[in-house]
Amino acid sequence: MTSEATPELLSPLDLAFWNIESAGHPLHMGGLFIFDAGSPDAAQCAARLLAARAARIPGLNTRIRPVWLPVGAAARHVDPGYDPLDHVHLAAPVRDFYAAAGVLMQQPLERGRPPWAAHVLPGADGTSFAVLFTFHHAHADGMRAASYALSLLDPGAVDGTPAPADAPRPQKNDPGLRLPDPRKLPGLVRSAVTDAGRALSIGSAMARAAWGVRSSPALTSRATGARRADGAIVNLRDVNRVREATGGTVNDVLLAVVAGGLRHWLDKRGDGSDGVSPRALVPVSLRDPSDPSASGNRLSGYLARLPVDEAEPLARLRAVHEVMERNKEAGPADGPGAAALLADVIPPLGHRFGGGLIARSGRLFYDLLISSVPLRGIHGLTLADSPVREACPLAPLAPGQSLAVGITTYEDRVYYGLLADAVAVPDLDLLARSITEEAAELVAACGT
Repeated sequence: MTSEATPELLSPLDLAFWNIESAGHPLHMGGLFIFDAGSPDAAQCAARLLAARAARIPGLNTRIRPVWLPVGAAARHVDPGYDPLDHVHLAAPVRDFYAAAGVLMQQPLERGRPPWAAHVLPGADGTSFAVLFTFHHAHADGMRAASYALSLLDPGAVDGTPAPADAPRPQKNDPGLRLPDPRKLPGLVRSAVTDAGRALSIGSAMARAAWGVRSSPALTSRATGARRADGAIVNLRDVNRVREATGGTVNDVLLAVVAGGLRHWLDKRGDGSDGVSPRALVPVSLRDPSDPSASGNRLSGYLARLPVDEAEPLARLRAVHEVMERNKEAGPADGPGAAALLADVIPPLGHRFGGGLIARSGRLFYDLLISSVPLRGIHGLTLADSPVREACPLAPLAPGQSLAVGITTYEDRVYYGLLADAVAVPDLDLLARSITEEAAELVAACGT
C-alpha cells in the first residue's frame, strides 16, 4: 500500500493533467447518478453511507504533492489527515440536478486534499435525489473513476460483484525519487532519440488530420470557465438495431448520433452546418484488463472528423465508421489522436512551467472531447435502498474547450452527458434534444 514513506510518482500524463488546470478552468470528470428516493430521508442516509464507505476504499485517501526529485515532479501520498467528511457534501434541496451539477463542475477540487468529492443533492420534490461524483483527471481516468464510484454504491449490484478499487501501487520499474544512474546514460540517449521520432510521427499525423478542417464558432468561442451541464437519453435497443442493420460497431453508432445531433443543433441556432467537420478527440483506454486497479491514467486516443456537413443520417454513420476504421488501423500509439502519449517526452519541469501553454494548445488539434465509459454487466444499482434512475457521465472540459461529451450505457439506455462553457454554449438543452432527435432519425432511416 502506498504510504508517506513510499510515494508513487505521477506518470507524465497524470502530471500534465495536474499542471494544466487553473482556478478558472478545473480539470475533473464527473458522474451524475439520479435516484428514486426510497424514503423521505434517503439523501441524508446516502451521505452517511458514502462517507462511511469512502473511509474504507484504498486510493481515495491519497493526495498529490510536489517532490524534490525529479525536479518538477509530483507524487501520490496517503493523506495523514484524510477525513471522508471533507469530501462528502450534503447540499440544500435543488429543482434541477443538471443545473446544479454544472455549477459544481466549475468549482475546482481542493488540491491540498485527495482530489475527489461526492455531492449529495436532495430533490426539491422529495421523491428523488442525486449524487455527483467528481474526480480530478490526474487522479483517475474514466474507467478508474467509474470503479471508484461503483465501489461507493451498494454492493452486489453488478454481475460478479466487482472488487473495490485498490490502493495505488508503484509502477513497474519505477525509478523512485533517485537521479538516473550514469551507467544507464547511453540507453537513456537511445530512448530519447526513439521518443523524438515518435513525437515527430504523431505530430505529423496531427498536422495532416487538421488539414482542411472547418469547425463551428460554437465550438471555438472563447471559453470563460463557467459551466453548464445537461443530458440526453437514447434507447440502447435502438442503437443495437441500427448497428445490426448497418454493420460496424455500437461505438460507431454512438459517435454518429453526436455528429447528427451537432448538425441539427447548429442549423436550429442559425450557425449552419454546411462544410462543418469538427475534430473529436476520442480517448482510448490502454488499461490492462487484468489490472483494472492501476492508479492514474492509462490513455491514448483517436482523432475523428465528425461528418456534421453530411446531410443523410446513414451517410454520416458510414463516414464515422470509415474514419474510426482508419484510426484503428493506425493504432492508439501512433495516430493523430495519440497526443496524450507526447506527455512522456516532456520533462517534469516542462509540465510544471508549461502547463498553461499545453492547455491552450489543445484547441489547435481537436474541437471537442467525446469520452465513452460503458457500465457493462451492471444492473440494479442502488444507494440507501434507492434505485438509480439515470447514470450520466460528465467528461472533463479542458481549458480552451467549449464542449465535452460523455457517453455511458447502463441497463437498456445510453446516457449522453454534456458539459459546456455556459457562455459559449448557452443553449445546451437544444443540443441535448437534437441528440435524441438524431437517434430517432437513424432508427427511421434503417427502417427498424
